Amino acid sequence: MITVRGLAVLTATLFLASACGVPTQDEPHPVTLPRRPLNASPSAAASEPAGEVAQVLCLVRDNRLAQTVRRVGAVPGPQRQLDQLIAGPTPAEQAQGLSTALATTTLTVTVPPGAAVATVEISEADDNAARSDEVLAYGQIVCTLTSRADIAAVSFHRDGQPLQVPRGDGTLSSEPLRAADYRILIGPA
Repeated sequence: MITVRGLAVLTATLFLASACGVPTQDEPHPVTLPRRPLNASPSAAASEPAGEVAQVLCLVRDNRLAQTVRRVGAVPGPQRQLDQLIAGPTPAEQAQGLSTALATTTLTVTVPPGAAVATVEISEADDNAARSDEVLAYGQIVCTLTSRADIAAVSFHRDGQPLQVPRGDGTLSSEPLRAADYRILIGPA
């Protein structure tokens, strides 16, 4: 026989099990799908050349961070990906309004084996070269490197010492940064 207490526990359990955590909505809303739908048929995947991998670079469009994907033959190392970022947009990307805030920057990235935090060493800066797009430059580096599966965060150093760098909201941090620290600067692709 079910007691009142047992019935209350059963009702609460059923209620909690049926709640999925997604609020109801009165109106439909747009959903941004991945570049290739996850449910794409194998023939759609076969249209991409064999052996190509996606390399994500975070460039700048209208003072916002914008991700672009380049197809490359093999997975680039972190330094190669950073070098591609510093080189700036291709002519096709420039035609899409993409640019970079990293021109003439010298950066070296290291990722210790088994670590998920990349360390970017920044060469000595010219003290007379104050930049208004410094937040975008750091955001480009962080968003590009953390797009990799093997890097979760990025710390910045000069001469082996931690640097305080601006987050997307303008506050300074010497802690490892993630793409989420620049989310207010990330614009549409």
